[in-house]
Amino acid sequence: MLIVKNPKLFQNPNFPNLFSLRTNPRSSSSSLQLLSYNLSQFSITALMSTTPKVLQGSEEDSFAISKVRKREQNVLGVDLEEGDSKKFKESIESSSHGKEVELEIAFCRTDVKNKYKEATLLPKWKAFQTVIFLEQDEGLNDSSKIAAFDFDGCLVNTSVKKVGPDAWSLLYPSIPEKLKELYNDGYKLVIFTNESNIERWKNKRQVAIDSKIGRLNNFIKHVNVPIQVFIACGLGKTGAKVDDSFRKPKPGMWRIMQQQFNSGIPVDMDQSFYVGDAAGRKRDHSDADIKFAEAIGLKFYVPEEYFDA
Repeated sequence: MLIVKNPKLFQNPNFPNLFSLRTNPRSSSSSLQLLSYNLSQFSITALMSTTPKVLQGSEEDSFAISKVRKREQNVLGVDLEEGDSKKFKESIESSSHGKEVELEIAFCRTDVKNKYKEATLLPKWKAFQTVIFLEQDEGLNDSSKIAAFDFDGCLVNTSVKKVGPDAWSLLYPSIPEKLKELYNDGYKLVIFTNESNIERWKNKRQVAIDSKIGRLNNFIKHVNVPIQVFIACGLGKTGAKVDDSFRKPKPGMWRIMQQQFNSGIPVDMDQSFYVGDAAGRKRDHSDADIKFAEAIGLKFYVPEEYFDA
């Protein structure tokens, strides 16, 4: 479950046209009505609180989107007229000026597991939905300043042809020193990395998990700096009908860190930044990293720019 927190959605002139405001004729008090709309892969449920004042055009008019459910069907059976889904999507995009709509992830500790599906996780690692994470590395301090990094191709060299916890090498000699400087300057270091093999290798999932987590554990031990880690295991468009909401360039991993794993400390976006190699250049495998930074509003650097300057 996700919650839309962007009030600008309701200031867009296209937005109210997609809803009908109805009241309960049997009651003069406030009435509550749920309407559901399909938007791409999401079903948007609008919670509309109506009172006589609202019906009279009061300034207290309130529309609040309360839940976004990742479902293909309309849960309440309310059909949209042709083109309404497109109009609603355009309304969201224009109201957010091209950035991702800020979504709050409904997180419950009871949903955190010691396994990812049938595969067992190494100590200190947990799973939530399609994310595996190392929440609290020893010595890690939450902070308003976040120094975020991709892993493969950014901090380490790896090969898709090799598996195992030792199948990696440091990308730049300066990395340990740079990370220690950031840590000593009060930054929290966070790694956000995609690893769809964990989902894709159904018959070898334990191997994929042990390999990825083993490499991350060994890297953290090598640089000798506490780091928070989030691994998106879901598939992209090529492997699923829709993008997994935690897989970069979607900002789901950042949102869960920001909302649930930073002790409620607001992030200073002016001082925080993200480093990744997938910048959409000719030699890059994708533009996932730069799009991830853009969706969040972070300053972005490529590894050679940050570590080899």
